[in-house]
Amino acid sequence: MKRNIITLAALLLTLSLSAQMRINIGAENLRKLQIAEMAISNLYVDSVDETKLVEDAIRGMLKELDPHSSYATPKEVKSLNEPLQGNFDGIGVQFNMVEDTLLVIQTVVNGPSEKVGILSGDRIVTVNDTAIAGVKMPKEDIMKRLRGPRGTKVKLGIVRRSVPEMLYFTVTRDKIPVKSITASYMIRPTIGYIRIDNFGATTHQEFVEALSSLKEQGMKNLMLDLQDNGGGYLQAAVQIANEFLQRNDLIVYTEGLRQNRHDYLAEGNGQMLTGKVVVLVNELTASAAEIVSGALQDHDRGWVVGRRTFGKGLVQRPIDLPDGSMIRLTIAHYYTPSGRCIQKPYKKGDLKEYEMDFENRLKHGELMNPDSIHFDDSQKFQTLRQHRTVYGGGGIMPDAFVPLDTMQYTRFHRQLAAKSIVTDKSLRYIDNNRNTLKKTYPSFQEFNSKYQVPQSLIDTILDAAEKQNLKFKDDEEMKRTLPYLRLQLKALVARDLWDMTEYFQVMNEENHIVQKALEVIKN
Repeated sequence: MKRNIITLAALLLTLSLSAQMRINIGAENLRKLQIAEMAISNLYVDSVDETKLVEDAIRGMLKELDPHSSYATPKEVKSLNEPLQGNFDGIGVQFNMVEDTLLVIQTVVNGPSEKVGILSGDRIVTVNDTAIAGVKMPKEDIMKRLRGPRGTKVKLGIVRRSVPEMLYFTVTRDKIPVKSITASYMIRPTIGYIRIDNFGATTHQEFVEALSSLKEQGMKNLMLDLQDNGGGYLQAAVQIANEFLQRNDLIVYTEGLRQNRHDYLAEGNGQMLTGKVVVLVNELTASAAEIVSGALQDHDRGWVVGRRTFGKGLVQRPIDLPDGSMIRLTIAHYYTPSGRCIQKPYKKGDLKEYEMDFENRLKHGELMNPDSIHFDDSQKFQTLRQHRTVYGGGGIMPDAFVPLDTMQYTRFHRQLAAKSIVTDKSLRYIDNNRNTLKKTYPSFQEFNSKYQVPQSLIDTILDAAEKQNLKFKDDEEMKRTLPYLRLQLKALVARDLWDMTEYFQVMNEENHIVQKALEVIKN
């Protein structure tokens, strides 16, 4: 324990040598930490977990700073980094758990599992001769058994429909790509659609490839969907914004008490320097996604459509600790080109109030009516080309507001989703009818135009709801639930037969922000 405290102190003292991090730790305060540690480890009445004690102390210090300074254990660091790094080592399958059995939804194209002959609909029941089905094994433990270092082998026991005996495959683990662009297609003639889920190491390359493909299909204007995008790497956001802006246009700048202002400028070599651009945002659009939204809005390069974004504008610097854990320490703020601070207000140490922001916005009516949003005149800014008024003080306010439709997603539908009834029953339906569906609808276009969700699937869902004592309030609620439930089910079937692009092609036709964006582009 003492070694841990001294190691941390030594690390901080080493960092103090950096000109960029002028940390001044008083010897008296450092001595207090050492005395507290020694007293607890030598005098406390019960035994203590020294590692946890150190981690709790670090968390306690960070908690009093801001909502985004944080500490992560080695395990948490790995889990947090995987979606952003662009790959992980594994067997290359997308799967879902049906009750306690792992059902393969899709194999990664040219991935390890596809190469040995594993198919959609297969059930993985053993891993290295250890049963994982029917034993109620936690999903995290199953993931640990399937993943492993590149080049290592894993033996899988598989049950396949229409094959009476167990099948065995030996899969050699490999690098599995993690895509941050989940959908890319022509939503209308001349209008392309790209959805970015996060900003990771491979986002820019994926984006460039998507743009090239859409341009070959006749794209002139682009709908960039950043709804629910929680952010990611700053550099990835800068690279994406660069695709739209002229040379030397300011994309974002960072500045802090001990961090001099740093400007990020466009190089002017992007693929979308002309054509209409609309950026789709909502209350869960945050951080790097807000950088892109703010840059395009401030330069009048694109219109922002949706609802006010989250307001996460604090820059974190990762500080690696000797055991593989990490401190992410806030060192600066993000500012849009017009000078708006993206970060919304917060009280130091009051994380609960910060996390209640969505509920507070809903309660105050902000998600339904833009007139409920009250801006401070001191936070009034001008866009850089057309000199339109925009506001700072937290998040990016869209140019075209789209209210949250609480009637579309009913209380009963939310209950079904919370109990995983919709996904579970749709998986079972697809599993039972996969071959028939593929023969009936050989292409997505044919599926999209002709497929109708069968009443039997709806009845299965309603029966499952009744068994869990979930009831709709009245016939009116049931009537409002069914259209969107059918749409969601159709999208889930499309996703499992094809991919996420097809899922969003179905869902976007009823997404109010997407439909408003189409109006904006046309007008």
